[in-house]
Amino acid sequence: MLRILILIETGRQLKSKSSFHPFWTDRFRYVIFQLREVLLIARTKEFNVDQALHQAMLLFWKKGYEATSIPELLQVMGISRSSLYDTFSDKQALYIAALEHYKKVSFNKRVILERASSVRAGLRQYFEHHIASAYDTSLPGGCFVTNAATTLESPDEKLNELIKTSFSNLEQAFYKLLEKGQQSGEIDKTTDIKALSYLLLNLHQSVNVMAKVEPDQQRAKDMIRIVIEGI
Repeated sequence: MLRILILIETGRQLKSKSSFHPFWTDRFRYVIFQLREVLLIARTKEFNVDQALHQAMLLFWKKGYEATSIPELLQVMGISRSSLYDTFSDKQALYIAALEHYKKVSFNKRVILERASSVRAGLRQYFEHHIASAYDTSLPGGCFVTNAATTLESPDEKLNELIKTSFSNLEQAFYKLLEKGQQSGEIDKTTDIKALSYLLLNLHQSVNVMAKVEPDQQRAKDMIRIVIEGI
């Protein structure tokens, strides 16, 4: 802001002199050029990062990383190419930022498992919410993290770690709930809850995948009901 004020004042002084000598005319033109550059840079960087990131998230979620082009991202984010690279470095860094944004804004369904009064009640409530979310027609469908895991051919180390951590945290949440169930007597102590928690994780992911190709969510509900009844 200070630089802009200095340039404006310098331009005002030079303008009063420019009619007397070509040197001052050239100096005036140079100052105006600098002022335009500063204003242009300021304008291109004036955008809401979270809003732009949210739009990038929805586009990546819908089309996948490979099929999403830079021009499409610029259009939905409402920013310039220079703003994109200045803020996010490159497309891959933007994709990772979009995944992290997704995890931040998405409802943390693990809270349902942590606060569950019983294993079956917790699992039933968790998967009811999960299926409703996966089949929500106002969203691209499925789960952004699952899509990332199944569509990227060679995810980089940071992206791969982000996905693995997300899956691992959910599996651990299932395990802790099942462990409480064994301690309370709701689940037989001979049950392999480690294998069962991994099964539930895979059921979670299968719902995400099938939601993109199978519009009937009742089939997913029936599947989960049968599994819960058998625990």
